[in-house]
Amino acid sequence: MGNPDSIVNAEKASFLEELKRRHVWRVAVAYVVAGWLLVQVATQVFPFFNIPSWVVRLIVLLIVIGFPVAVVFAWVYELSPEGIRRTAPADSPEARVPQAHRSIGQKLNAIIIAMLVLAVALMVWRMYAMRSGNASAPVAAGSPASARSAKSIAVLPFENLSNDKDNAYFVAGMQDLILTKLADIGGLKVIARTSTAKYASHPDDLRTIGQQLGVATILEGSVQKQGDQVLINVQLIDTKTDGHIWAQAYTRTLDNVFGVEGDVAEKVATALKAKLSPAESARLASDMSANWEANNLYLQADQQANRAQINYDSASWKAAIPLYQQAIQHTPDFALAYARLSYAQSELAWFGGGGQDVRQLIIDARRNAGQALKLAPSLPAAQLALGYSDYYGRGDYAGALKAFAAALALRPSDADTLAARGFVQRRQGNFDAAIDSLRKATALDPRNSSLAFELGSTYTMADRYSDAERAFQRALALDPNNLNAKSRLSNAIVYATGDIPRALAAAQGDDPLLQLQRVSLLTYQRKYSEALALLDEVPDTADFFGPGSGAGPKPMAQAELYRLMGDTGHARPLYAQSLPQIRAPLARLQGVNQALQWNYLAAAELGLGNTAQGLDAIVNSKALIEDSHDNVYGPIATELIAALYAEARRPDLAVPLLTKVLVTPGIGAYYSPVLLWLDPAWDPIRHDAGFQALLQQYAQDKPAVIYDTPPASQAQAGA
Repeated sequence: MGNPDSIVNAEKASFLEELKRRHVWRVAVAYVVAGWLLVQVATQVFPFFNIPSWVVRLIVLLIVIGFPVAVVFAWVYELSPEGIRRTAPADSPEARVPQAHRSIGQKLNAIIIAMLVLAVALMVWRMYAMRSGNASAPVAAGSPASARSAKSIAVLPFENLSNDKDNAYFVAGMQDLILTKLADIGGLKVIARTSTAKYASHPDDLRTIGQQLGVATILEGSVQKQGDQVLINVQLIDTKTDGHIWAQAYTRTLDNVFGVEGDVAEKVATALKAKLSPAESARLASDMSANWEANNLYLQADQQANRAQINYDSASWKAAIPLYQQAIQHTPDFALAYARLSYAQSELAWFGGGGQDVRQLIIDARRNAGQALKLAPSLPAAQLALGYSDYYGRGDYAGALKAFAAALALRPSDADTLAARGFVQRRQGNFDAAIDSLRKATALDPRNSSLAFELGSTYTMADRYSDAERAFQRALALDPNNLNAKSRLSNAIVYATGDIPRALAAAQGDDPLLQLQRVSLLTYQRKYSEALALLDEVPDTADFFGPGSGAGPKPMAQAELYRLMGDTGHARPLYAQSLPQIRAPLARLQGVNQALQWNYLAAAELGLGNTAQGLDAIVNSKALIEDSHDNVYGPIATELIAALYAEARRPDLAVPLLTKVLVTPGIGAYYSPVLLWLDPAWDPIRHDAGFQALLQQYAQDKPAVIYDTPPASQAQAGA
């Protein structure tokens, strides 16, 4: 009888050999590496698609449960030329020869090595991303939020616990005041209000929200207002652990509630170990007035102004302005109210005035910004108001940049000011700097669809259409109802490739903005009757036609289509109808906006056969464009002049101007060389030698499909 220990050892050795023969070890290692890779990919990719974090946890659980199943399967079954079969014992005649087992083992080894290489590459990439990520690093359009800094925070919408739900403006105002004070602290990365507005007050999955916003902490709060008593509860939460870092309740009266915002900001800074400079500590004092009525009116005005900012709604700006003015009447030294009033007036003026006198709005905005600075020189909102007064009101880009730099020095975590700086930089034609500013703003406002749209628009100005498409798609992922992004996505497609069917598919929808986009595309296809029928469906309002919309009157748009069809009988009465509608607002406009209006006047005069008057109007437009130094609207206004010269059959004037504008920085947002073959505006001069030379110069941009153009004889005759 043998030694029992020897028998046990032999059985162990035999079992280990059998594990090796059946490749159980290799399968186990491959399973673990593959499972780890799957979890890493899920944690990186799922947040981008807003997939809840419980799905990642479910995947981890399934991987753990699947491990013993995989090991047992490897023990019981094996791969063979006939497929998967039950593994025969080592001493069985059906057992595979060692050479075959070695071949399978080599294949498994290759798979394991490949997965290990992927795992190491992923680990190296993550280490690099963590080291290079910071609050100011630019975030690519369409990418998840940047790596989270420990000193980063988002303030979620506060819960309204008041019995009177009409107090929502007060609750939103308290949240906004706290967020603003946090943004005054240079050591903190603070996410903008627009990126947090769509979240619930007390959401369940803070970890996912932290990943989406790129923050390590979240501030939740609630406000209960009853009579003149106010109860404010706030709590600071770690997004990685869901643990509470700090919490406090404030019981105040309406007379002394303002000041809580500075205390909360200071406590959060302390909790996150963000050091405050003496100047920052001083700025934590409340910017609100000592008068409750003035403050109440200010919060109501701010609610209207914030609403206007979402869709550039003139009605909401017009509602905000008198409320700010009433707040100032209660407290004449209310610097913040002066600053916000100035900003609202500048915005309203820039977007057409909503029926008010644009020039008076500009004068008032400048005066109110100056008063805000006089009362509070270190108020960031005052510098922002001054910058917009320079930018929107005076076209003083250098002055605007100086004011925005001063605002950023006081409030580094302000996405609005970074975006404003980007808007001015692109007006100057400095598109790389503008893109950098807007990417930094996006890092602080990652869920802002409008900001993603503006970044995409800036990419088009730099002829970066693939980047623009991604940015517009990001904007639409954040807000499927962002009609501006839909329209500009369609433009980016056609400007890059001339693919009108694909551009039309991107611009589907019943909204008038999308209908107008399709009218333009149908015009490129020479489908004028379809374009006219679609144009008829668009309401004839200031939102879609006229100075506030950036377009001419509706009758002129209809007249242009009839002219292209060769139907002057229908076109001329419509041109005549549009003339008074074009002339009326001319005196209220300035800069490039006025230049565009002169272009519409020129188009109407030319359409009526008044060539001399049309050319005179063009001269006025050109002078305004040159004075504006505007690299956003200036190029398109110039392209329109070239088209007007073509309509007047002056290729000697049209071709040199078109040649110049096609290489002008900024033109890519509204025009591209591919349109030389598609746009019927050039049909009257299409067979001119100079225009043909231009086509040869841009031959590489020729689209795959070119729609019918008139032969030379008809083009000369103006058919």
